[in-house]
Amino acid sequence: MIIDKLLMNGYGIFVWSAFAFTMINFTFLYFVTKLKFEQEKNKFVLKYGSLNPEQSKAARDQATNREIISGTTVKSKI
Repeated sequence: MIIDKLLMNGYGIFVWSAFAFTMINFTFLYFVTKLKFEQEKNKFVLKYGSLNPEQSKAARDQATNREIISGTTVKSKI
């Protein structure tokens, strides 16, 4: 009975192979993204991790950095 549901009238092989293919690719994409994020985080820490408070404030005040921190676009003053 459960085998009949898994086989899906002969279409199960296509459904389950597509499901497995999708899950394998999503898993691969997750780990690649996680690895790239860690690499970028390490580069960021190397570059900005040792700023003194004055340098940190100057970096926060830059429009590009505000966009990155807030996740939104900041309108420029032109």
